[in-house]
Amino acid sequence: MGSRCRTDQLKAFVCIAAMALVCAGCSDAVQLTHETEAGGVVTYVFKEERGGPMGSPHRKDAVKLMGKKCPAGYLVLRDGEVKGYGTMSSVEGQEGEMMGRRWGIQFRCK
Repeated sequence: MGSRCRTDQLKAFVCIAAMALVCAGCSDAVQLTHETEAGGVVTYVFKEERGGPMGSPHRKDAVKLMGKKCPAGYLVLRDGEVKGYGTMSSVEGQEGEMMGRRWGIQFRCK
């Protein structure tokens, strides 16, 4: 019986650790870069096979961030893909470096 409890505790620990890693990985999904008093550039991750930049679930968060920065509204100056980032994967079958893709929106507050 003691062995079963340790197994359940181990499963719970692994589950909590996995959720923490997932949340940590999402923390950089949307970033405000090159911030100025009058605007900045917001970038977010996207995957082409999951709707591209316009279908990314992170786009809504990027738009919310621009709205928070500019409560009176904002003007989009330009948008497009920005330099990607590299990540390392230790998932079986996906070992090695993967390249992420980011979309950037340059904006100015009204």
